[in-house]
Amino acid sequence: MRFLVQDGFTLPDLAGPGSVIPLDATFHDTPDTALAHAGVSLRQHHDGTWSLLLPGRGRELHRPAAGAGVVPPDLLDAVTAFARGDDLAAVRTVRAAVHVLSAAGGVLAEVRVLSARETGRRPRAVEVSLVDGAPGDLARIADDLVAAGAVPDPAASGSAGASGGADAEGSAGAVVAGALRAGVARILRHDAFARLRETMPNGDTPVHQMRVGTRRLRSDLQTFQAMLDPAWSRPLRTELGRLAGALGGARDVEVLRERLHVTAAADPLVPVDADAVGRIDAALAGRQETALSALDEALRSPRYVPLLDALVRPPRLAGRHAAPAVRVLPGLVRKPWRQLVAGAEALTPGLPDDDWHEVRKLAKRARYAADAVAWIVGPDATVLAKRIAKAQKVLGEHQDAATAADTWLFVARFLDRGDHRLAVTAGRLFERERAAVTRARAAFPAVWAAVVEENTTVWLK
Repeated sequence: MRFLVQDGFTLPDLAGPGSVIPLDATFHDTPDTALAHAGVSLRQHHDGTWSLLLPGRGRELHRPAAGAGVVPPDLLDAVTAFARGDDLAAVRTVRAAVHVLSAAGGVLAEVRVLSARETGRRPRAVEVSLVDGAPGDLARIADDLVAAGAVPDPAASGSAGASGGADAEGSAGAVVAGALRAGVARILRHDAFARLRETMPNGDTPVHQMRVGTRRLRSDLQTFQAMLDPAWSRPLRTELGRLAGALGGARDVEVLRERLHVTAAADPLVPVDADAVGRIDAALAGRQETALSALDEALRSPRYVPLLDALVRPPRLAGRHAAPAVRVLPGLVRKPWRQLVAGAEALTPGLPDDDWHEVRKLAKRARYAADAVAWIVGPDATVLAKRIAKAQKVLGEHQDAATAADTWLFVARFLDRGDHRLAVTAGRLFERERAAVTRARAAFPAVWAAVVEENTTVWLK
């Protein structure tokens, strides 16, 4: 977050404990300071070493000196989604910063007072980056800065929400553009973490979050295609499909490895063979490395940066995009909703796994669509999206269990046909997964009944 300040501005005594730290570092950025606007700090310190602070990471990456002004290759790669091919150069020197501390002494945020490089003039801007803090900490710091006379930099502000802050009087195009921005932002925020192969501070993985962002974008482009220029949206869906494929391969193995250990530990009174589980996990680790290498290749493909460039530009609108959102968009949500209803009500316990998986995909699209218009429809759309999410969770458990069951048998056959301990372990894991499939099928009707309650679906009639 960035604020503009006038001559004579004095940094306030920020609420909560804090400490002034020496910095003496030169920040590097694009000519239009794209990194700073995204809350990213790439800097070279007076001793030549480098550090990179990414929003949400919680701690800095440090690298040894690589020469004056020479950005270490992995740090340069990590900011690809923000720089998007623009050259980086030294843009300013900061001599000190304030760390806002928690009661336990952890760093909630870093506040940097920016001045013209090496001139000693009064500050012209203040930047705030969360480190280990929460959005509420950022809001409190922002309030203190505004009270002291700072003004939020319009060029650095993000969208106000999934709808871009639209209300019931907003245009359909504005709401659709806001929904698309939310998906784009999710991809941009997690790109660096995926390149660095780091787990997020909350324990989630960047591959998962980028995959969600990509899927949601493709879904919204399809749901709201009547509001978009097809010459713009269709090629984007195709390119996003390529990215989704690479992310999906990496994410699928993540899920399998996590599930393997959960399933193996499901009944501690009758443990499965630990060595056999380790062999299966080692085989999955090799598959995961192959999938991550394919993702690395996709993120460094010549097609990727042009895709990001196209995504960050305003969408090309068409159709009735200027009409009030409340009149137009519920009708567009009606199609994925009806497809979901038809698919879900046709499910029976005896249908193949693939039929259940198809309904899961329909649930995702309907949920994303309801989420996108909740700003203009109101609480009914929000409640419906949450209820669909619960049904989607049951269907997701069904799909994960079905996929895992097949995988355990396949891996066991692939590793060693004559290893009886491995075969027995794989068989026991298979049976546990199929039991999970049965439980999911039994749980779905009650969850679905809550989804179709008329009190939250009347707006779709």
